[in-house]
Amino acid sequence: MEYNLLKGKRGIIFGALNDMSIAWKVAEMAHEQGAVFTLTNTPVACRMGTLNDLSEKCNAPVIPADATNVADLEEVFAKSTELLGGKIDFVLHSIGMSLNVRKKRVYHDLDYNYLNKTLDISAISFHKMLQVAFKSNAINEWGSVVGLSYVAAQRSFYGYNDMADAKALLESIGRSFGYIYGREKKVRINTISQSPTMTTAGSGVKGFDGLMDFSERMSPLGNATAEECAGYCITMFSDLTRKVTMQNLFHDGGFSNVGMSLKAMTQYNKSFDTDEIDTMD
Repeated sequence: MEYNLLKGKRGIIFGALNDMSIAWKVAEMAHEQGAVFTLTNTPVACRMGTLNDLSEKCNAPVIPADATNVADLEEVFAKSTELLGGKIDFVLHSIGMSLNVRKKRVYHDLDYNYLNKTLDISAISFHKMLQVAFKSNAINEWGSVVGLSYVAAQRSFYGYNDMADAKALLESIGRSFGYIYGREKKVRINTISQSPTMTTAGSGVKGFDGLMDFSERMSPLGNATAEECAGYCITMFSDLTRKVTMQNLFHDGGFSNVGMSLKAMTQYNKSFDTDEIDTMD
């Protein structure tokens, strides 16, 4: 699928860890579509993951950085413009982590130090990234920034925990900074609310298999895969979407607009025997 949608464009992709990552799929597709870009993740993730394999495949330099550290972010944007030969055209923020989820702390018994880290890593890093880019004028006019979100920002989902709060903040930052960045520099900022996807981070959410099955049954088009999400990101980076900004865009097979599907209701009814259903009617 070669359309050269990103031919001549330069980018930065935050958050690729391994070939399960959505960011990894975005990088592969951006490379196929003619872009040049840098890859960045925390130094620990760079050591533990397989980012160097992606770097070689896409001829993309790796810049280790902590996305919660402003000095590190300044280095990422400065080095990227130097290595790529000019200002940036697109940025992907694919960063999320909750210590409360990892430590199995339930929402009504959160560790607040963990919560602060969740918000800083998963959402405030988005603001820090945008602020650094804005102040350094690192992104070209009509550039595009995308942050990955989830419908738990709007609805309560069992097991998603404080990551739901982080995603709500992420989307708010996209709207608030999107207005300023669009007004001042013609840069567009959007978030994509993706179907539950079996990434390394997603698999840590309690009951994730059940959540994926439920959303698959609820969505008329089924869950969107990591590859399909990558395709959507590429269109958002391209010139085809120059007037789309400040939006939270649902990429979930229709899940976000369905109250109850036939498949989900059929599965639900299997928990009742015929007599019970007749009595309820």
